[in-house]
Amino acid sequence: MSTIPRLFVKADLSLGAPLALTSEQANYLFRVLRLKVNDTVRVFNGRDGEWHAIVTEAMRSAGFLRLDEQIIEQADIGDLQLLFAPLKKTCTDFVVEKATELGATLIQPVITKRTQTTTVRVSRLEKIVEEAAEQTERLDIPLVGEPIQLFEALKKWNPERRLIYCDEAGDSPDENWGGKSGRAEPMVEAISAVEDGLAAILIGPEGGFSSEEREFLRQQEFVIPVSLGPRILRAETAAVSALTLWQAIRGDWRPS
Repeated sequence: MSTIPRLFVKADLSLGAPLALTSEQANYLFRVLRLKVNDTVRVFNGRDGEWHAIVTEAMRSAGFLRLDEQIIEQADIGDLQLLFAPLKKTCTDFVVEKATELGATLIQPVITKRTQTTTVRVSRLEKIVEEAAEQTERLDIPLVGEPIQLFEALKKWNPERRLIYCDEAGDSPDENWGGKSGRAEPMVEAISAVEDGLAAILIGPEGGFSSEEREFLRQQEFVIPVSLGPRILRAETAAVSALTLWQAIRGDWRPS
């Protein structure tokens, strides 16, 4: 793994082009890492691959780079979306960071009946996404969607995209965890039986989905209910577990 610092930038990247740094980036490179003129930085923008850039000006809160060489071409990426009910601040941050590390291309907050919080600062989550992509060598940046009501998201759904719905409940509301009837199939078995294609994973809130939400989800032909095992997982744990299983069985963890 390269020790050369890596930055996400929004500008287009081309040979010889100058690149202005934000004050935050300049502070990180020149005050934290103590880089100087003629040192090398790696940059990417999610569109033009990854480049070596040379520091041409280094100031306390500003600076410039010159794009010197493309070192990695932009590659095709997978298409795996994550829909999740927003959690308390640190837990939401954790889900967004780990979803980026695990290759999600869209991170979409959805509001359910039992969602803990409806306040979502998308700009803040976008910053978390950028930092996670810098650290994990991703060439692309996941899109963070504005919060949307679950039923609205489902009504607009592209039926060609399968929705892997993590459902730990049964159909008997008076029994622990909903009893034994109506249990979803283990995720490993469920996704092993489907063909490759567009996919999304849906994770509910800490209190689970309401009976109305469960019924509506199971009526949709594009929905595949799955279970993540015999224990009830915290929502953030469920998100990491489901993304990991998908990448291992259907995603980019498989041998090419």
